[in-house]
Amino acid sequence: MGDLTKVTIDFEQSHLLFPKLVAVVLGLLLLAIVVRDRKRILNAGQMWRNTFFYMDKVRFFGALALTLLYFSLMVPIGNIWPNTGMGFLICSIPFVFGTRFLFMHERPKRALITLAIIAVCGPSFVWWLFTYPFFLTLP
Repeated sequence: MGDLTKVTIDFEQSHLLFPKLVAVVLGLLLLAIVVRDRKRILNAGQMWRNTFFYMDKVRFFGALALTLLYFSLMVPIGNIWPNTGMGFLICSIPFVFGTRFLFMHERPKRALITLAIIAVCGPSFVWWLFTYPFFLTLP
């Protein structure tokens, strides 16, 4: 009976409770959507064929590749200078430049100069804001 009034918290695993709970709720909602809309999902083949045929494959796969590179390189580069946020800063500048360059329809010199300024100033400001006023370290 004495064990009913004791609470023990496993701090090694306690932070994982909320993400697991959210994942379970999202999984149940996905299951409900699949059950409710199963006929529309099964008959969507033609829509997906048209989507993949007409989509801009270079921009789609380019943005996907840039995003994967960005997130996979941020921590290894950040480990070179730990707890400084350099991984974020060094990876964000080419990521911002590359994604915007990829989605530009016309690339005049003036727009590229503006893009380069934004690609340097934007991530630098975010890095400074998190590092000094907020005292938070980025990867």
